[in-house]
Amino acid sequence: MEDTTGAAWRAHIRAAGSIERDREALARLVDDDQDPAEVGYYEAVSDPDARAMNRAQRSYAGQYERKLRRLFSRAKRPERPDLSD
Repeated sequence: MEDTTGAAWRAHIRAAGSIERDREALARLVDDDQDPAEVGYYEAVSDPDARAMNRAQRSYAGQYERKLRRLFSRAKRPERPDLSD
């Protein structure tokens, strides 16, 4: 069955984390030695478009998670009686 709710995508984004953290770790590796593979990975995560996309995806996933929490908390609250008589 295909996931149409986006839950798998949000879980993947949450688990993957920020590429900023990866970028910093790769920068330390590249400073120690100039391994061509590490330099290539560092260049890929340092790309401004990739960084902007990662930030946008994490932001969108976080906004949606907060929206779901708000909706669930509102659904759990008891209905307040209407006092407009």
